[in-house]
Amino acid sequence: MRLRQIEVFHAVYTTGSISAAARKLHVTQPAVSKVLHHTQAQLGLTLFELVRGRLVATEQAHALYREVGEIHERLAALDKAVGNLRQLAGGLLRVGCVPSLGQHVIPAAVTALRQRHPRLSVELQTVHHDEVLRRLLERDCELALVYAPATQPRVRIQVLEQAQLMVLAQQEDFPGRPHLALADLPGRPMVGLASSGPLGELFDAAIEREGIALDTAVTSQTYAIGAALTAHGAGPCVVDEFTARGHASAQLKAYPLQPPLHFPVCCVHLEDRPLSAAAQRFLGCFSQALRHLRQASGPGPTA
Repeated sequence: MRLRQIEVFHAVYTTGSISAAARKLHVTQPAVSKVLHHTQAQLGLTLFELVRGRLVATEQAHALYREVGEIHERLAALDKAVGNLRQLAGGLLRVGCVPSLGQHVIPAAVTALRQRHPRLSVELQTVHHDEVLRRLLERDCELALVYAPATQPRVRIQVLEQAQLMVLAQQEDFPGRPHLALADLPGRPMVGLASSGPLGELFDAAIEREGIALDTAVTSQTYAIGAALTAHGAGPCVVDEFTARGHASAQLKAYPLQPPLHFPVCCVHLEDRPLSAAAQRFLGCFSQALRHLRQASGPGPTA
């Protein structure tokens, strides 16, 4: 089957009629009918039948759809990538990031970048660690800012900063303490984080090493919700330092762990696609914004 035949078959199968498929493909109904009839003749299959005036897919069509579904998805991804390439040429920088950086560091970086380059447009999107490669290959983003990414083919990893996990807690939970140890956490209700990923693996390995069992009273899928739960008195939570520093207030304090649990903050992009000048300028603004957040909140407990 040729790509055009796959496209027409997929459109007819998913829309259920020649007219709807023609509208979806922006062609005439006779053009769709011609391709469909040629495809059935070439394959020697009956893919659709008229039943009471309606087009109904046959069992052969159902089987063929399962085979061509992945090909059609790849074609759609290719079209999307081409569209993104056109927009990138027009002065658009697409940046992917983990949610905590998107909330507490990247807004300042984007603002600084736009002040220096007002004609540059920036599109931000949150990404999860298991989808970074797909987002890069489809040109959804030129670069992604993530924590401790795994090595993958075709991807270059650039370590920008070293960060650490922190305990976010109500001020009265640990009065007068400049920092905390993992051994300080048992014996009180905690806010746990259900989401997996490199930071979850880092923390889980540390408490297993120490033989510590935590009383997880409430579980959240995100660091932001975990911090909000802590603010409402649900118990301390262990989060990345940017979430902790960003939520620190007169009631909440961010405590470094001793010994520290470090992780790298990284920029990832395709090896065969060097970063554009706009992306490199953005990384400079990002590093400045990160340093500013640390200076504003201080190295230890923040108030």
